[in-house]
Amino acid sequence: MAERDPRPIAVLGATGYIGARLVPRLVKAGWQVRAIGRNPAKLAGRSWGCHPQVTTVAGDVFDRDGLQAALAGCQAVFYLVHSMNPQTADFAAADRQAAENMTAAAAAAGVGRIIYLGGLGEDAPQLSHHLRSRPEVGELLRAGTVPVTIFQAAMIIGSGSASFEILRYLVERLPVMVTPRWVDTPCQPIAVSNVLHYLVACLDCPATIGETFDIGTEEVVSYRQLMRLYAEEARLHRRWIIPVPVLTPRLSSYWIHLVTPVPASLARPLAEGLRNPVLCHDAVIRELLPQPLLSCRMAIRLALENLRLQQVESSWMDAGKMAPVEWSTAEDPEWAGGTVFRDDRRMLVTLPAAQCWPAVVGIGGKTGWYYADWLWQLRGVMDRLLGGPGIGRGRRDPLAVQAGDALDFWRVLAVEPERRLKLVAEMKLPGEAVLELLLTECVDGTTEVRQCARFRPRGLLGLLYWYSVLPLHNLVFVGMLRGIARAAGGRIIAGPEPLPGRTRQS
Repeated sequence: MAERDPRPIAVLGATGYIGARLVPRLVKAGWQVRAIGRNPAKLAGRSWGCHPQVTTVAGDVFDRDGLQAALAGCQAVFYLVHSMNPQTADFAAADRQAAENMTAAAAAAGVGRIIYLGGLGEDAPQLSHHLRSRPEVGELLRAGTVPVTIFQAAMIIGSGSASFEILRYLVERLPVMVTPRWVDTPCQPIAVSNVLHYLVACLDCPATIGETFDIGTEEVVSYRQLMRLYAEEARLHRRWIIPVPVLTPRLSSYWIHLVTPVPASLARPLAEGLRNPVLCHDAVIRELLPQPLLSCRMAIRLALENLRLQQVESSWMDAGKMAPVEWSTAEDPEWAGGTVFRDDRRMLVTLPAAQCWPAVVGIGGKTGWYYADWLWQLRGVMDRLLGGPGIGRGRRDPLAVQAGDALDFWRVLAVEPERRLKLVAEMKLPGEAVLELLLTECVDGTTEVRQCARFRPRGLLGLLYWYSVLPLHNLVFVGMLRGIARAAGGRIIAGPEPLPGRTRQS
C-alpha cells in the first residue's frame, strides 16, 4: 500500500449529524483531521475535540477568505453543510452561494479533492426544491478546478437523523395515520453506518476521484413499508395507514411539526422530497468499496438499540447557529445590552460541587425540570402551536451535554463541568432569554447553587411578557433549585432566596 499523504483531512460541517460521526471514524482510520465549524465552543465540546489527531478550526462557508485560511494545508475536504434551517429563508440560494465559496476557497488553499454528500433524485419537472438543490450544489462544486467525489443518498436511517426521527415519532404516536399519497413512493434508504464507511473508504480509493455514486440499500421500499418495519422492530401494535390525495406537503409539514420534534421549516422540504422516487441507478460503488449493506429492518433495529442504550452520537438537532448573547453575562456593566431583565436566586447545600453537578447537567429531557413539570409541558405545547421547537425534542444524552446540544426548547450555550451550565432559549418569544446555573464551592465543602435568568424584551409585547411570567418565577425557579438539591442528595442550608436587582437599562 502506498504511503499516505500526512496532510490533514478537513471536515466542513464537523458538528452536524454526519460530520460529528465522521471525525472519530477518520481518526480511527489513522488520518489527521481538521474539524471546521462556525462555533469554536461546539467543536471543542465534542468528545473528539481534544484528540491529538484532531485540530478544531472556526470557519464559515459564507466567509470565503476565512474558509480559505481554514482549509490551508489540507489534502482533501468533506463538504457536509447545507442551509436547510429555520433561520434561512431561501436555503437553495444560500447553498448555491456556499458552494461557490467552497470551490474558490478550496482551489486557493491548494486542496486536492472535495468529497460531497448529496441527495438522490431524478431530474424531472416535479422534483422537489430540496432534491433539486442537492445535485445543483454538486454541479457547482464540479464547476471548480478541484476534483470532486459525490455520494448521493436517499433517506439515511440512524438514531438522531431527521428522517428517522420523523418516522419514529409518527409510528410511535399515531396508531392510525392519514397520510399523503407519497406514502407509497419507492425509495432506497441507507444505514448511517454504511454512509460513513463509503466516506472514509473513498480516501484510499483513487478510482472514486471525480466520480458520482448512488448509495443505498439493495432493497426498494416505500415509506409505508418502513412504517410497518419500524412498528415491528419497536414491538408496537399494527399501524393503520390511510393514504388520501388532499394532504399537500405544506399541510404534511404542519402535521409533522405538531406530532414530532422536527420543525415545519425542516419537515416541509423533507415531505416534498418524499413524493419523488429516490432510487439508485448504478451499483458501481458496491464493487469499488465493498461492505455488507444493512437491510432497512436491520438499520432500524440498530437505530432503536442505540436509542435504548442512550448512545446517540449525533442528532439533527445539533446543527445550526448558536445565537450570540453577549448581553446576558451577569458581569456586564449596567449600560450594556439595552433593557435586560434579570431574576437571580441562590441556595447553599451541604455538598461539594462535584456531587451537585450531575443534578444540574441532567436537567430537562426525561428528567424534567424538577418542579412543576406540567407548567413546562404547557409552555412547550404553546410554543409548538406558535411554530417553535416545543419541549418534545428532549436531549441527545440523558447524563451529559455539550455546547450546541438541544435541550428541550433551549440550546446549550456553554458548559463548564462542576461550575456552569448556560442555556439560550429557542422557543418563540418577544425577546431573547438565557438561563444559567452556576456552582461555587465554599471552603467548608458546601456549594452555592445560583440560578440566573436573563431576558431582553423586544418592544411592548416583550415587556408585557416578562411581567406576566414574573409571578411564576417564584414558583418554578424556587422549586427547581430545591429539586436540584433533592436530586443531588444534599440538604439545603440557606435559601433558595432572590438576589437583589431585577433590571438593567441603557
